[in-house]
Amino acid sequence: MGRGFEELLAEAEAAPVAGWDFSWLDGRATEERPSWGYQRQMSRRLARATAALDIQTGGGEVLAGAEILPPTMAATESWPPNIAKATELLHPRGVVLVATPDEPPLPFGDAAFDLVTSRHPATVWWTEIARVLRPGGTYFAQHVGPASVFELTEFFLGPQPEEIRRSRHPDLESADARAAGLEVVETRPERLRMEFTDIGTVVYFLRKVIWIVPGFTVERHRARLRDLHDRIEREGPFVAHSARVLFEAVKPA
Repeated sequence: MGRGFEELLAEAEAAPVAGWDFSWLDGRATEERPSWGYQRQMSRRLARATAALDIQTGGGEVLAGAEILPPTMAATESWPPNIAKATELLHPRGVVLVATPDEPPLPFGDAAFDLVTSRHPATVWWTEIARVLRPGGTYFAQHVGPASVFELTEFFLGPQPEEIRRSRHPDLESADARAAGLEVVETRPERLRMEFTDIGTVVYFLRKVIWIVPGFTVERHRARLRDLHDRIEREGPFVAHSARVLFEAVKPA
């Protein structure tokens, strides 16, 4: 017999959600990986850089996976649980972790870095990225694309307006990057299948990825959680699709 609704909710509510490690979901939820291998490509660029900045580093797990870091390496993060985790993980690698709000200005001087990276930034402040890049420097990132995991968003919140569905579209982000003075080298979008096999995985995911259902709590959304639990029990895993965009831009020399 499978575990019941209340037991699954309690387990997922008690699970820690600091950092950007999703191993708690192993064997219970799946997500296809983008074809380009962001961490591998990021690592190659870091190995060639002299000064780099990783924006919104989360718990530092992605940056810590790089084999070689440049002589000057900084990272920013705004969420206190992530700040503590990233500091512990990245300090032994010589990375300076700067605790700063996710809003401009970035706490660095003009033309401070030849490489700026970010994986899944919640917001992208293009004018600040352009300001801290040296002429000829590169912004290389994996963005969350438009309508990502909207199957879950709309299950809980109902149909979303078109302007919300189109936010984070690579065409819009490219226009903003160009307006900030950057040249867009590449935008490569992909949609990737996700499966949630029980309601606990949904609760954990929504607690961790807080922009999917803004303001999510178990108590506030208990009725819809019960509906989704019953649906999974009846029909099998809940299927959604994440949107990812590989984004590269350069500051003209």
